[in-house]
Amino acid sequence: MERKKFDYINVIPLVDVMLVLLTITLTTSSFIATGLLPIELPKATKSQEKLALKTQTIEIDRASRIYLNSKPVSLSQLKNTLVSLNRESPIFIRADKYISLQTFVNVFDLLKNLGFKKIALQTEEKK
Repeated sequence: MERKKFDYINVIPLVDVMLVLLTITLTTSSFIATGLLPIELPKATKSQEKLALKTQTIEIDRASRIYLNSKPVSLSQLKNTLVSLNRESPIFIRADKYISLQTFVNVFDLLKNLGFKKIALQTEEKK
């Protein structure tokens, strides 16, 4: 039996596949360009974006006195105040380097037990 030579290559399936890929690329690129899908969100009385989380600052001075936003508080008053705050609120701790470690641990333990996750400790850069 004699083999038949190919006189041409059938490119129609290749063109079909390329057109499908082009369609997918153009469709997804329009979503990327606009940044989002066209969705109409439901209405609510308050928007989540308007509820900005205020950073709370806890300061501990050299005498181990605790301040919340520059107002002196005891550890129990600090707990009562923090209970009402959103757990996603950032907490900023400024502590003197000569304080009792136990005071810092008490404040940090209180924050962790209340469920705060965004806690930062202010330090100075070594020169």
